Amino acid sequence: MAASRGPPLLGFRALALALLLAILLLLGCSAPAAYAGAEGVLRQVVGRRGDDGGGGNFFEPFNVTYDHRAVLIGGKRRMLVSAGLHYPRATSEMWPSLIAKCKEGGADVIETYVFWNGHEPAKGQYYFEERFDLVKFVKLVAAEGLFLFLRIGPYACAEWNFGGFPVWLRDIPGIEFRTDNEPFKAEMQTFVTKIVTLMKEEKLYSWQGGPIILQQIENEYGNIQGNYGQAGKRYMQWAAQMAIGLDTGIPWVMCRQTDAPEEIIDTCNAFYCDGFKPNSYNKPTIWTEDWDGWYADWGGALPHRSAEDSAFAVARFYQRGGSLQNYYMYFGGTNFARTAGGPLQITSYDYDAPIDEYGILRQPKWGHLKDLHTAIKLCEPALIAVDGSPQYIKLGSMQEAHVYSTGEVHTNGSMAGNAQICSAFLANIDEHKYASVWIFGKSYSLPPWSVSILPDCENVAFNTARIGAQTSVFTVESGSPSRSSRHKPSILSLTSGGPYLSSTWWTSKETIGTWGGNNFAVQGILEHLNVTKDISDYLWYTTRVNISDADIAFWSSKGVLPSLTIDKIRDVARVFVNGKLAGSQVGHWVSLKQPIQLVEGLNELTLLSEIVGLQNYGAFLEKDGAGFRGQVTLTGLSDGDVDLTNSLWTYQVGLKGEFSMIYAPEKQGCAGWSRMQDSQGQ
Repeated sequence: MAASRGPPLLGFRALALALLLAILLLLGCSAPAAYAGAEGVLRQVVGRRGDDGGGGNFFEPFNVTYDHRAVLIGGKRRMLVSAGLHYPRATSEMWPSLIAKCKEGGADVIETYVFWNGHEPAKGQYYFEERFDLVKFVKLVAAEGLFLFLRIGPYACAEWNFGGFPVWLRDIPGIEFRTDNEPFKAEMQTFVTKIVTLMKEEKLYSWQGGPIILQQIENEYGNIQGNYGQAGKRYMQWAAQMAIGLDTGIPWVMCRQTDAPEEIIDTCNAFYCDGFKPNSYNKPTIWTEDWDGWYADWGGALPHRSAEDSAFAVARFYQRGGSLQNYYMYFGGTNFARTAGGPLQITSYDYDAPIDEYGILRQPKWGHLKDLHTAIKLCEPALIAVDGSPQYIKLGSMQEAHVYSTGEVHTNGSMAGNAQICSAFLANIDEHKYASVWIFGKSYSLPPWSVSILPDCENVAFNTARIGAQTSVFTVESGSPSRSSRHKPSILSLTSGGPYLSSTWWTSKETIGTWGGNNFAVQGILEHLNVTKDISDYLWYTTRVNISDADIAFWSSKGVLPSLTIDKIRDVARVFVNGKLAGSQVGHWVSLKQPIQLVEGLNELTLLSEIVGLQNYGAFLEKDGAGFRGQVTLTGLSDGDVDLTNSLWTYQVGLKGEFSMIYAPEKQGCAGWSRMQDSQGQ
């Protein structure tokens, strides 16, 4: 349950900013017309298009270009704030509210990846419905008067299953991903062309009156390019030229690509990008991924990045010449169904973002960053007016100022009555100590690791370390499950003494091993994905082992048990003997050694391979695979070890409950539910 405190403080902060804006207007330092978003620069047409694409344009058509300082919208430089929001990570019903909250928070742009495996689940069969209705999402962004940054990729990473690649891609003969490989390039070009053509047909590019102002080809390829040698270099150049050849009429970017061609803007992805510069003076400084949080793995801690540190990083970026910054993520959302990446990433993609997984404002982060954006917008006239470098003033050993002005500023005297446009950023990069600095004829106190923003080179509108926004207080209800690394995990109990598990829980037993008519038997261990084709994360392997009385006597005399060993497993392997769970192993290509209890005669040995997200990052993704690798061996028998690798194995794809859809309300009658007993909770 969540409660909040401090609305009067939030109101005071908003009032203070409003009063400052009024003062600046009186002084002639006007705020940019673009402050309210895209509408301030471009006249929106009253008759917006509906979801069916009919009606007029969203905006008057406008061109998007860039120079060394900024992206140019309709010929004018802009300082842009972008909010990362991936459309499939929310239900379509949530989109309007989420987009509105991004706008209210001060965003000018919405950024999203395009997810290839969501849109082309089978080769040549496209899907653009429900959570994958890309056109509807883009139109909703436009309807709010916001721009769109479309990262087509089509490799996304994004902690998304297989990095966004459809699994059928790996079955194409001779294919190698993300290198100078003709089968891969042909499929990539087909999909990218499909998306670009769809956007053109729906008139969603800026020059058509739509919101799309930037797009991305590939993604962080520079991180892995060296693995492919010269073939990687050729592929990168091909991808750039292929994208340019699609004639979209707006700029393309490549992130983390220091050797991007001159026609492509290379951009930064990191926690801090204030020191980043593109590979050409002719390109603006863009921060495509500002990691304001992080993703979470099963069994790991939930990452957190403070509002103060996030604000510091953003303020430093604009202070040192940045022009467009995108929060990754502004809303993280949920990895629905089987879309979570791997290995072992959780279904939540909350990311500690300013808007949480459920669409609720995360305070004070959302409010603090909103105040930051307001201050940056007040500085926009000065930021875009400076063509070269701002004035740099060393204020101390770890303190500095950057001054943006239409003319030379004498920083030793007061700026009162000065008619020129002037904004300043004062930074204290000491992580521990306060600093008092002298500039513009007065003293300013700077908290550790902070930036003060002075839109008029006199009054502090915002300091990144001083939170004036609403603060949320989260509490956990008594009796909720808790787990600490310093204590043993609590046991779930149905008894009155342990309120952790409700007595109203019901359970459904899953069939172990073969359960359907589509099972088959073959000699040897098959690769998981080659069998499942990614229609399920689960694959059963079942074989039989004959145990002699000599084996039983041998184990009894030695006081030992035989063990099942598998050279490598990924991500989860469960071992069942005669229908009972013997043990499990979790990891990414780790070995398994499980002692097992066998009886004289035939024993049924069943292995369950579980994928928890296909690998989403790195080189040679198509070679990663899933399931088991190497030898499967039964050790400790009286006559030595037995290699089971080439035995006759029976395969069954998926769980019975999964394919019976017992999770669906209309399928509840198929589940065979029974009340959970206390022993089942142990």
